[in-house]
Amino acid sequence: MMSGKPYSNIFFKKNKERTKSLILLPFLIFFVFTLSSSVHDYHVSVTQMQYNPALKTFEVSIRMFTDDLERALSQRGLAQGNEKQRVVIKNDDKNDPLVERYVLKSFVLTDSQKKPVAIKYVGKEQEEDATWVYLEIPFQGPLNGCKLQNSTLMEVFDDQVNMTNIKNASEKRTFLFKKGQAVHIL
Repeated sequence: MMSGKPYSNIFFKKNKERTKSLILLPFLIFFVFTLSSSVHDYHVSVTQMQYNPALKTFEVSIRMFTDDLERALSQRGLAQGNEKQRVVIKNDDKNDPLVERYVLKSFVLTDSQKKPVAIKYVGKEQEEDATWVYLEIPFQGPLNGCKLQNSTLMEVFDDQVNMTNIKNASEKRTFLFKKGQAVHIL
């Protein structure tokens, strides 16, 4: 006996504290690795497409993981025989032409007569682990019968999902684009 308390009681308390520590350890490791690494287990982009009636334009913002976009651009360069270094996205870099060409091939709107609608690349903005790509689509008339393709990053990741929210006047709709379903009729 130590200081009037049974030894087994002290042992039990120490084991209880050790058990709490062991239970919390995986959560602590997960938290540290999540903060220290930009690697993620899911591949998703979110697109907001909102109609501005004053300008008769859809204003589009696409948010995707920067490392995913960098990988797509790097693979695209290698596939085209460009043996450059890995593409790194940062604000004020010289990669806007690469991003523009890439996004405009994977994000396509066709009107009800099956003609591609002109899309203007406005720019990109990199923040933390995400890159925002901004587009404008001059548009008049109803969306009924139009088709939207959003196959961004699908050639790189089989599990890529591109969630697209479209707001036109008071109507809001959400579409999920994934492999095998990269085009939706609006």
